[in-house]
Amino acid sequence: MSTPEGAGNDAAPLAAELSENGKQQPVIPESTSEPPSAGADSRPAGATIDLEITRPRVRLRQPPLRVEAGRFGLTVSRLAGSGARLLIKPRRGRSLEVRAAHELRRTFALMGPTYVKLGQLIASSPGVFPETLSNEFRTLLDRVPPASSQLIRQTVREQLGADPATIFATFDEHPFASASIAQVHHATLKSGERVVVKIQRPKIRTRLAADVRIIGRLARLIVKTDLGRATNAIEVVEDFEQNLNEELDFAAEGHAMEQWIASLADTEYGDKVRVPKVFWEYTTERVLTMEYVQGIRIDNITELAAAGFDGVALVKAIVYSLFETGFHKGLFHGDLHAGNLLVDSDGRIVFLDFGIVGRIDDRSRKIFTEIMVDLFVKNDHAAVARGIYKLGAIGDRGKVADSTTAAKTISNFTSPLQQSKLSAIEYGQLGKQLAVLAKEYDVRLPRELVLISKQLLYVERYMKLLAPDWALLADPSFIGYFGNMVIAAEQSRLEEAAARQPVRGS
Repeated sequence: MSTPEGAGNDAAPLAAELSENGKQQPVIPESTSEPPSAGADSRPAGATIDLEITRPRVRLRQPPLRVEAGRFGLTVSRLAGSGARLLIKPRRGRSLEVRAAHELRRTFALMGPTYVKLGQLIASSPGVFPETLSNEFRTLLDRVPPASSQLIRQTVREQLGADPATIFATFDEHPFASASIAQVHHATLKSGERVVVKIQRPKIRTRLAADVRIIGRLARLIVKTDLGRATNAIEVVEDFEQNLNEELDFAAEGHAMEQWIASLADTEYGDKVRVPKVFWEYTTERVLTMEYVQGIRIDNITELAAAGFDGVALVKAIVYSLFETGFHKGLFHGDLHAGNLLVDSDGRIVFLDFGIVGRIDDRSRKIFTEIMVDLFVKNDHAAVARGIYKLGAIGDRGKVADSTTAAKTISNFTSPLQQSKLSAIEYGQLGKQLAVLAKEYDVRLPRELVLISKQLLYVERYMKLLAPDWALLADPSFIGYFGNMVIAAEQSRLEEAAARQPVRGS
């Protein structure tokens, strides 16, 4: 029996099925794209994995005018109905803001996949949207009825060249997870290996493209209001479209999985994390076939304790993998909600769903590292402010703050990090204050910095659940790690300073 994950906990779709013994069975939530020929991305067993970061090849195309017109009419109708209900319904003691947030969430659920995805972005962006709105959208579930078996068979036929019954030894036509962009089926290969097959919903890209164009037009109107300016509505839509583009390329998702785990292979925690194996001969941009993995959800502390797993060891593996891949390797997992993290029978963290990943270039990675060192090691708030300013895109109102003011502002929102125990740290508040800081100086933070900050929100939750008394900066294994970061950051600064020196003539 499948139990979809409530977005009230993680504001994200289910990535695991609860079996009878309380174990979790991984789902590969959603994403999508345009197909190469079946098997185009297959590679022989044991082939070397290219660590060059693969970027999604798919972009939402302009939809047919009739489709966009139809979706526009539906959108206007739904929003008008929502506004009418807001005016007509009795207040029942609730403020207008609370009632409006409730109506908008209800309307988004009715309008389908694109708006559900947008709602989840709102829910997972503390400080960007009003708190009432973010809290309301945490209850928005990415749960939709599955596509018909006939349409799914047609998609598999188009992508892999034959019906599921011909390709697989067994194929369950009833999906065990069904979300807005994809649905996931159990299957068995003819070799006997159990797999899960993630299949893109038919015609979903045309619908997404139409909705994104409509949302973009609405954003250009909303940005003229105080709320629109405060939330940077146009920029939010641009980031939203980029996220959808990533989720629309299953082949790129498979490559990202392999590149991510390969980047950790020679590190201290490389044997403590894993991803499911991708079966490339059954994978295209719209179909992703992966190894079936069984495990316990990372937030199921009762099951983890019963199995004898060490919470501190699990948290260390998650924290290390995020820091190492984000700040050293340039490719990090961009959706660490609890459904995407399982613990297998060997105590390894299984990372699922690489539909959204962060890709950081060398320059940004160096600045990120400097910020981390200045924040966690040096406690140099003025340097942190300068680093954030260097990373951001400066708007029309942008102004360089004097070092004293900037340092005081940074100090205010980083002071919780001086607590010795993780249970006292509130990353959610830090995220909100960081957004306030960026708005104050009209600095648009890079998508990757915002994305990795969201992952810290998830990690915070797992820290408090599994290792509330663990002190990150006092742990011997991380002292050396941060020491290496200090050396790298200082080397980067020396190189930058040397490059600015005028060249003397001989």
